[in-house]
Amino acid sequence: MKSFNNMIADGDTCEDMLPYERFLKSGPESLTDAELLAIIIRTGANGYSPVDIARNVLELGNTKEKGLNSLYCLSIDELLKVHGIGKVKAIMLKSVAELSKRMSLQRASIGISFENPEMIARYYMERLRHEDRENVVILSLNNKLKLINETTLSLGTVNSAIISPRDIFIQALKSGASSIVMLHNHPSGDPAPSRADISITNKIRDSGNMLDINLKDHIIIGDQSYFSFLEKGLLWQ
Repeated sequence: MKSFNNMIADGDTCEDMLPYERFLKSGPESLTDAELLAIIIRTGANGYSPVDIARNVLELGNTKEKGLNSLYCLSIDELLKVHGIGKVKAIMLKSVAELSKRMSLQRASIGISFENPEMIARYYMERLRHEDRENVVILSLNNKLKLINETTLSLGTVNSAIISPRDIFIQALKSGASSIVMLHNHPSGDPAPSRADISITNKIRDSGNMLDINLKDHIIIGDQSYFSFLEKGLLWQ
């Protein structure tokens, strides 16, 4: 590992080095969000330290995602508007967000039961709750309720995703599924089903009954919340 003197000789200032020094002395828990991001950003620009640049990044969030979570929704172009952020640093910051998402998914996937709506929702929460468009995901399950595969069938508009029972059951039949679980997200953060959500759920349930492919659940993902048609007893209405 380089010494602090060697790192400074390579172009880092003493101010740039403060988060590194505190990290090594007191651990990552001692650093603020801005200081941790500053370690990724590494170098300052035109009088702005890495911490200054990191603070400006964290202030870019919208009404839904703020602070570190804003890295999920900020585009490369939006990050490039921050003084001191170029393409390489923007890609690094987006990579941090993607790694965080994948770590959450890997942790949540341990022991997941596809009979349990809460476990399914927890597993897909980090993947779907940050999306600004509606995504429809179909889980094809075998007769032991083990996952055969998952397929994203629709990337919709902000308020709706266009999907049909035909699209869903073509995929289910190709997979040899005995049952399916349907998921989609609400970018508003509110998982309450719309009339359209209820209507399409009923159509998929009825179509599945005719094809002997059971709709086990339709789960709507919100912001740290979810709605399960199975839990609410709406699959049998």
